[in-house]
Amino acid sequence: QVQLVESGGGLVQAGGSLRLSCAASGRTFSTYAMGWFRQAPGKEREFVAAISRSSSTRYADSVKVRFTISRDNAKNTVLLQMNSLKPEDTAVYYCAAGRATLALPTTYAYWGQGTQVTVSS
Repeated sequence: QVQLVESGGGLVQAGGSLRLSCAASGRTFSTYAMGWFRQAPGKEREFVAAISRSSSTRYADSVKVRFTISRDNAKNTVLLQMNSLKPEDTAVYYCAAGRATLALPTTYAYWGQGTQVTVSS
């Protein structure tokens, strides 16, 4: 089992940057693909980015170029660097662990509690 704790959210102006961090418990972190999802009020949870066990990455078209996902298996951590933030990036951001870098939330077995990101215009 994996427990995930996100941090790094906050309030930022449009055009600014934030770095989200997800700390994972357990000795099997390196065996999981990791994903970031987000959910805005009244909307479904949507895929943001994912990174495989071998650190290959995939991104939603809406964040490609602006966001970067990375992982540090020695520290059991996955990061999401978010640059050039837009008001439409406002959402609760969730970290998730699964067996493949898929975009469907149902394919991830473990989830963090989420961290709020608010981008003001």
